Amino acid sequence: MTTRIPALALLASAALLFAAVAPAHAALDDAGGQALLKKSGCATCHKLDKKGVGPSIKDIAKKHKGSASAAADLKKSIRNGSTGVYGSDAMPAIPAKKLSDDKMNELVQWMLSK
Repeated sequence: MTTRIPALALLASAALLFAAVAPAHAALDDAGGQALLKKSGCATCHKLDKKGVGPSIKDIAKKHKGSASAAADLKKSIRNGSTGVYGSDAMPAIPAKKLSDDKMNELVQWMLSK
């Protein structure tokens, strides 16, 4: 005799398993994004909605809107530094010891949501 698992029970089990292995962090809210911006040192040059030494977070998001490579491009600029993307200003690299890859991913997603 074989026992059949109802499809609904199987689906529910799969959903619970997925939830257990999904990333533990939720999307950053504005307060969390601003705190991470400050902790990483990025807030020294970047403000949320006005130009500082560097472009505002909202201007960065606007420039990358619709780009399939936006997240990858921003991560590369953060990790390696950049020059000439927003004029002649140079942005220093932010090392992993100051901003982990996980935190950088969160920060980039928050930036692009602006």
